[in-house]
Amino acid sequence: MKRLAPVITFPFLIAVFFWSCESNDTKSKKNNVYKPKVSVQFNQDSAYQYIKDQVDFGPRVPGSAAHGMTAIYLQDKLTEFCDTAFVQYGSVKNHLNQKIDIKNIIGSFNLSQKKRILLCAHWDTRPMADQDSERPNQPADGANDGASGVGVLIEISRQLQLQRPDAGVDIIFFDAEDMGDSQGAPETWCLGSQFWSKFPHKKNYVARFGILLDMVGPKDAVFAIEGNSWLYAQPYVKKVWNTAQKLGHGQNFVNYQGGQLVDDHLFINQIIGIPTLDIIHYDIRQNTGFGDFWHTHKDNMESINRESLKAVGETVFKVVVDL
Repeated sequence: MKRLAPVITFPFLIAVFFWSCESNDTKSKKNNVYKPKVSVQFNQDSAYQYIKDQVDFGPRVPGSAAHGMTAIYLQDKLTEFCDTAFVQYGSVKNHLNQKIDIKNIIGSFNLSQKKRILLCAHWDTRPMADQDSERPNQPADGANDGASGVGVLIEISRQLQLQRPDAGVDIIFFDAEDMGDSQGAPETWCLGSQFWSKFPHKKNYVARFGILLDMVGPKDAVFAIEGNSWLYAQPYVKKVWNTAQKLGHGQNFVNYQGGQLVDDHLFINQIIGIPTLDIIHYDIRQNTGFGDFWHTHKDNMESINRESLKAVGETVFKVVVDL
């Protein structure tokens, strides 16, 4: 993913939303009427292991042996936990006009249910650690940027097998998200989600809304409200952030604006028209916003924190089962 702008200014309404949440929190504290934390089934240790399993294959650069082995692993996991799972194959062109064969990996629950939610993450690794001064032309492990969102969604799929949702759920692991030109057009990024948005796995596919997970595992993760999420999926941003805060994860899901980002959700919103939000680590106190591991060789298992995985996993699982 890349930034469109370091920080954007949201409409006045978001200020009202922040004030409302702050006022309610303050009132609750004064009256000492906080409800106990809701118990949600999500195992952060399992999510951590699913991330490690991916990293152990090596960088998942499209076309590499590690990419091929990881694709088999991910399809096997979704087959194990979902009602159905398969791979959507496609071919796209990167910013160098090179043909890239992609694999979007898809699992679904409750196929006959018309009320659906889309959960997604990208699973590929950037071909180069171009933000690193050392070995910038070699790929990083991609533990946070790629594997973390996928690991959380695999664990959510495991829990949904045990606690069946009422809604239909589609989980998609998008390929070739991170092959973009840092100085180029937004369309050079997110090739797998662009392909799926033009050619969805089911004709006339519709979901009520979507949630994208990206870089969700760093220690002390900060999930600021991303600009395109607010633009296209405002009601669902409120729903997710309110759920997180009720579960006790307000230190992660913060009520302030982050950057306006090019990520898979942008093209889902613009091409297929499903209102989709991005849960992504973005801390305006840091230089890039994404953390010092972003597109560097620091993006390894040492950058993964179980408590951050728990905050995201519990929140998304709760949103799904409450539909």
